[in-house]
Amino acid sequence: MRILSRMQKSIAYFAIAYVLLFAPFIGQAEASSSDTASISETASSLVGIKYAYGGTTTAGFDCSGYVNYVFKQHGIKLSRTSSGMYASGTKVDKSDLEEGDLVFFNTSGKGVSHVGIYIGDGEFAHSSSSKGVSIAKLNDPHYWGKRYVGAKRITGSSDVAFNN
Repeated sequence: MRILSRMQKSIAYFAIAYVLLFAPFIGQAEASSSDTASISETASSLVGIKYAYGGTTTAGFDCSGYVNYVFKQHGIKLSRTSSGMYASGTKVDKSDLEEGDLVFFNTSGKGVSHVGIYIGDGEFAHSSSSKGVSIAKLNDPHYWGKRYVGAKRITGSSDVAFNN
């Protein structure tokens, strides 16, 4: 009986140690290459939803609400604002963009003010005040190309900054 009791205690201690060691990592989001393709698919699937200032649902999105919604569908929580998102992730050169990367623009003359999701082939999905969720050319010489600020890759929950 004593041996069984000692063995049960040992197993219990091991289980507790295991939980304490690995619990901080359970549920952390990690965007793999297959996730980035599905992020791109989710982003594209919402084309046509109207713009709504401050919108965060399929009833209407602003740019950062849209990006947040898409990433949340894949278990990744981002900052609420485009400038907060720009403080997250790893910088990516324009020539190295991959599907699912965040692309940032200065549309107000005051730094980062717009965000979208790169979907490949020089295009990004975003929610604009004039067209709602739509697809645009990253290098559009008439508007987006002139306003491009940079891009970030979110590779895991440790890349996410939560300042607003």
